[in-house]
Amino acid sequence: MATTNLNNLSEVVSEFRRYLTGDHRALKDVILFYAYNGTGKTRLSMEFKEMGKQINPPRDTLYFNAFTEDLFYWDNDLDSDEHRVLLLNKSSQFFGGIENLDIDNKIRPILHNYSDFNFVTDFNYVKPSDAGQENPETFWAVRFIREELVDGVSQNIENIKISRGEENLFIWCFFLAIYQLAIDGAEEYDWVKYVYIDDPISSLDENNAIALACGLAAKIENGIYDEIEEAGTTRKVERARKIKVVLSTHHSLFFNVMYNELKLKRKTFFLHSNGSLAYKLQDTEDTPFFHHIALLSELKKAADSEVIHTYHFNGLRTVMEKAVSFFGYSKIDEVIHGLEDEVLFHRAVQLLSHGKYSIFAPSPMTPDTKDLFKKILHGFTTKYEFKFPEIFNKETQTEQV
Repeated sequence: MATTNLNNLSEVVSEFRRYLTGDHRALKDVILFYAYNGTGKTRLSMEFKEMGKQINPPRDTLYFNAFTEDLFYWDNDLDSDEHRVLLLNKSSQFFGGIENLDIDNKIRPILHNYSDFNFVTDFNYVKPSDAGQENPETFWAVRFIREELVDGVSQNIENIKISRGEENLFIWCFFLAIYQLAIDGAEEYDWVKYVYIDDPISSLDENNAIALACGLAAKIENGIYDEIEEAGTTRKVERARKIKVVLSTHHSLFFNVMYNELKLKRKTFFLHSNGSLAYKLQDTEDTPFFHHIALLSELKKAADSEVIHTYHFNGLRTVMEKAVSFFGYSKIDEVIHGLEDEVLFHRAVQLLSHGKYSIFAPSPMTPDTKDLFKKILHGFTTKYEFKFPEIFNKETQTEQV
């Protein structure tokens, strides 16, 4: 694998931008990279943004990172405990001119793919403590609503406080709606040339990885290509105004799914830090990096922890399909041939690897199914003598710190 040594984050950013602009290299539309927590992914995203201000003033990058989440903050109405709202930092360019863009109806279809609560944005919200004052300060606020049964009757309960996971999901869907506005060429976001997304699932439940990755991959492709229907067929043509993407993550399963879902002109890296200010960009184009090992590592961690859900069978099937291709087989049952209970194992993988992913209610396995999963995983990894590198032990230790 080719490795590029870089002295600081500014040089990493310059390297990324050279790929995205085609400066002395093959032009890329997407950069996807993996890096451990603590490597500097968030700082790198801000460095990318700041460099954009110098190259394309006043700015060229719409970003999602830990700072994006800070643009949303709660007013819990501690005095009366009635008007709980999520306030928006309306001075941020992130929100542009959303009060004129029907933003609620752009967020709802995305949000309702994952959850059942509703919301309304109030662009003239006055805090209860300021009500009745002359010329009170107004805020942009989001009120949340949930349908609940009250005395056997379905009612909308307003001004609810949503959970932290739901809040993170709402902010993510808010970002995706703004991203779509930029893709669609909304005047308020015509400055967006790049989207930088740093660890979109870092604060969400791990079970979101596959569903969110698939949705994000579709959005990224939507920002690169238009679909044109001709004579009953559909073909893709590059948008005249493409929005290119940098995507970083420390989540190996999410990285794996994005790698497989993104079928664009892309460049993928493993970003290392040697503990000082120096960095290494390890090219992962020449080999499959550690995608299948990373996925098996996630499955092994799940099996060891007993926190196993039905979607883990999808991951196991993914690795088995790679093995089928690698060995030149035609069917999955051939890669588990010779294992004890191979017929049962094959049927289990086929039946349990098809299903929907639930964001907040992943389907846990019964004890018998857990045992079956562990037996299949152990038999498969033992048969092919998979070795799990130390980097995954290091990742586990990092996540526990």
